[in-house]
Amino acid sequence: MARIWLFPDDIDTDQIVPGRYAPYMTSEAELGKYPFIEYRPEFAAKVQPGDLIVAGSNFGCGSSREYAPRALVAVGIAAIIAPSFSRIFYRNALNLGLKLFEADLVRDLSDGEHVVYDDASFTIRTGAGILHTLPQPPDWLRQTWVEGGIVSYYRKYQRLPVGGAE
Repeated sequence: MARIWLFPDDIDTDQIVPGRYAPYMTSEAELGKYPFIEYRPEFAAKVQPGDLIVAGSNFGCGSSREYAPRALVAVGIAAIIAPSFSRIFYRNALNLGLKLFEADLVRDLSDGEHVVYDDASFTIRTGAGILHTLPQPPDWLRQTWVEGGIVSYYRKYQRLPVGGAE
């Protein structure tokens, strides 16, 4: 079972992880303690691996802080579903293997609701039996997610070793 964490429109990277909690100010190992620490202080303590964020439009707007999506990866968020994402947040999530789906489910799901998320079929089933099918990602994106993001994908499938020639 996954828990739904519902957020409104225009959640910016400073709400996800305020700058004072950046890994270079704290530590990389502690990054999972800080998602939404000021916006929703209970989030980091209660979120479970496999939970889903469902948000309004323009999720991840603001600065280009890669540690914002990294913090969500650190706590095990399975996917974020929103009608739209900031372009730089979308790219950072792709780099890190964080699944993003462009869909509007804010009015269809409730904060704290427990659902079944099927990562193979990209569906969400509510306790009432309602099935939501997420947009089906292309094969290359699925493979990127499997590898843990663009960097991991590149390292696995490149012809030359990282940092040098053969």
